[in-house]
Amino acid sequence: GRPNAMQEIRPLVAVDIIEQLHRQFAILSGGRGKDGAPIITFPEFAGFSDIPDDDFLNVVTYLTSIPSLEAASIGFIIIIDRRRDKWSAVKASLTRIAGAFPGNLQLVFVLRPSRFIQRAIADIGIKLYRDDFKMKVPIIMLNSVSDLHGYIDKSQLTRELGGTLEYGHSQWIHHRTAIENFAMTVKTTAQMLQTFGTDLAETELPNDVQCTEELLSAHTDHHSKLKDELKLAVKQGATLLTCIREPVTRSANCKLSSDELENVATVERLLAQLDETEKAFDQFWTKHHLKLEQCLQLRHFEHDFREVKLALDNLMEAQAGFADIGDSVTRVEHLLREQKQLEEKGQEPLEKAQSLAVHGEQLIQNNHYAVDSIRPKCVELRRICDDFTNETKKKYDILGKSLELHKQLDKASQWCEAGIYLLASQAVDKCQSQEGAETALVEIEKFLVTAKEHQLSNPKEILQKLEDVQEMFDKRQVSLKKLAAKQMRPVQPVAPHPESSPKRASPKITRPAGVAVGKHCDSPPFLSSSHIINELIETERVYVEELQSIIEGYASEMDNPNLLHLIPSALQNKKEILFGNLPEIYEFHNRIFLKEIENCIENPELLARCFLKRKEDLQIYEKYCQNKPRSEALWRQCGDSIFFQECQRKLDHKLSLDAYLLKPVQRITKYQLLLKEMLKCSKNSEGTAELEEALATMLDIIKSVNDAMHQIAITGYEGDVSELGKLLMQGSFNVWTDHKKGHNKVKDLARFKPMQRHLFLYAKMLLFCKKREENTDGHEKTASYSFKNSLKMSTVGITENVKGDNKKFEIWYNGREEVYIIQASSVELKNTWISEIRKVLTGQLEACRGRTQRLCLTTWSWNKLLCCPISPGKSDLLCEDQLGGCSITGIETLVLIKENVLEFQKWHKL
Repeated sequence: GRPNAMQEIRPLVAVDIIEQLHRQFAILSGGRGKDGAPIITFPEFAGFSDIPDDDFLNVVTYLTSIPSLEAASIGFIIIIDRRRDKWSAVKASLTRIAGAFPGNLQLVFVLRPSRFIQRAIADIGIKLYRDDFKMKVPIIMLNSVSDLHGYIDKSQLTRELGGTLEYGHSQWIHHRTAIENFAMTVKTTAQMLQTFGTDLAETELPNDVQCTEELLSAHTDHHSKLKDELKLAVKQGATLLTCIREPVTRSANCKLSSDELENVATVERLLAQLDETEKAFDQFWTKHHLKLEQCLQLRHFEHDFREVKLALDNLMEAQAGFADIGDSVTRVEHLLREQKQLEEKGQEPLEKAQSLAVHGEQLIQNNHYAVDSIRPKCVELRRICDDFTNETKKKYDILGKSLELHKQLDKASQWCEAGIYLLASQAVDKCQSQEGAETALVEIEKFLVTAKEHQLSNPKEILQKLEDVQEMFDKRQVSLKKLAAKQMRPVQPVAPHPESSPKRASPKITRPAGVAVGKHCDSPPFLSSSHIINELIETERVYVEELQSIIEGYASEMDNPNLLHLIPSALQNKKEILFGNLPEIYEFHNRIFLKEIENCIENPELLARCFLKRKEDLQIYEKYCQNKPRSEALWRQCGDSIFFQECQRKLDHKLSLDAYLLKPVQRITKYQLLLKEMLKCSKNSEGTAELEEALATMLDIIKSVNDAMHQIAITGYEGDVSELGKLLMQGSFNVWTDHKKGHNKVKDLARFKPMQRHLFLYAKMLLFCKKREENTDGHEKTASYSFKNSLKMSTVGITENVKGDNKKFEIWYNGREEVYIIQASSVELKNTWISEIRKVLTGQLEACRGRTQRLCLTTWSWNKLLCCPISPGKSDLLCEDQLGGCSITGIETLVLIKENVLEFQKWHKL
């Protein structure tokens, strides 16, 4: 067990012990015994006893590891050549070999010293010390090489031992080193291929064209380098094999030794291993390279699909805009030309789409790994192309029919004009005679023959005109026939009316009597309170059912594992954004509100109490509307996904989800409309006050919802608007600035050109914002409010009236150092804002009154104290910071503490 263990623990190669091998104190010549046992020769070596134990063990271990396992299992034959040495050298050699030889021994041959005395000593010594050598194999003492030839054939012995075996030690070392280097190269190359294969297997496929191209290029370059390494290794092995076989190639009579034959077998085995590794690697690379190329094909396909899909969508959108069918021949012809231009414009994207679909199908036929991704896109491309083609065909068909109809209408109109002119041009005096009447009758009959060419089923106006003209001819025919039958008294001739000339416009059609143009003949019937209650309950039930269908048919389906693959990545985990608090709204209406209003069917007067009772609960609509912009943005991004189409199909909804997501907004508006109608039915009756309060409540909720929608659109404000208190008012105004210090140019310009500002009035702050409107992906404009300035309500005063314009008022602070002149759109709006601002400032006054002792001061005494008379015609309200923490008006009595007098004087000086 020891030799094998040593070999496993310390595998040796020639390069590790190259110096020891070159000393040649032991060689493996390649000779074999008669039974094939490998021969290791210990040539005469003067310093054999001086060789370190490690060097001796390494060399002998290495030599015994070279023969095949089959040869080594027979056992080694050792030849010790000590013919020129002494018995002591023989003894030392046997002792060292017996103690350290790592292989199985079969025989030991000793060529004893040739000198007589040493030979005699050797004979005695071998007898005396045989047991000391501890060798379990025979030790045969030989007097000469001739004796050795009796045991081993000369062909298996080197020339030094009288044999014919060719052996060059330097060449042997060179061959061993080359074989072991080649084996290491094969091993290293296999490891490199294995590592590269592992890296390829673990590589994630990129999601875009550029990264895929870069990865394919990098892998191909690496593959090429490894293939070059393989070629070099194969070349190295082939060269080595040629070198080993060189003696046989040079001389046909020469034969390789057993060890050389084993070397040849070893190199051939390594070459075969290398070839097998290369084939396995090439097979793996072929699959990987194919997958990378297919990935690149897929990324190109997806990129082209996105571009073509965008072009097709734009094309379909443009086509959808062609809804006009024309109102005249000229207009229809123009529409046909536009349709032709659109069709020509669409040829290129349609051809690209068809080509891309064919390419995708080719990929599928070529067993592309992403069939499930490619096939739906091919189907989508063909569907859009077919839709455009069919829609274009329909457009041409409709416009063709419209053109034909308008041409017929023009002909019919011309026929009517010609008929009217014919009737007007027939001289009545000539028709008084039988001959004249018959002549006129023939003209009319000829003209009426052409009437069938202009029989139309539509439109009604031309039909009416045709019927009127036909009726005129019928009456004229009857008259002429009577005249043709008997003579009548002469009648004053009448010339054609100027307006009836074909060169003039056609006469206007007479409308039926009793119908006013532009007015409705009937008005909607009066609704009773019971009708309104019934409508409210019925629409509420429908509303609850719609909410339930949305939640179960869309929201719940987003958690359905069977539909997850249809949900776009942009929509995943976004259910709360898309639907907001819709489940909360549904639960409120389904469990509470519907049941309560159903109880009002017998007692309509209880309806107002329902709304008043649920005032706080109805605030949930504010949260829903605040989320609506985010929901709409997400819908614009993902609304055309297959997931929503599948859900809509299952629900059998005629409208898409976005229409149903507007239902809550429409519902809250519906309530206030129904309450208004209810109030009309209940004027001056019991419960009117409650209905008015309920209506006011709903209007407040709608205002609150509306304000909240505006508030969330504020951008650029660095603070937290939630800390500004309740939003009291918001609206758009014209604003001028008039500042005393600096800004002269701005002041002069501002007097002529107002700024458009959207004001937000909070309990603590007044914000000035600029309204901006932006188009969002082709949808309706969305407003945002860019923050520009703010005023603390604790630092402002107001002037209610501005000379020259009753819609203006002023907001100012710091002794009118900065003044903002604000113009409302109406006097009513201005008064509403002043009222709200007064409430805020009066609230500050009340807070001040609660903290101070009472001191009554009149307007006159404050003016005298401050030396700041109030301008006539103005009513100013000053801020609490300016007036010692209180508000003051020029017309009411204020309560202030005595200590604030000094602060007022100080303020006035500033």
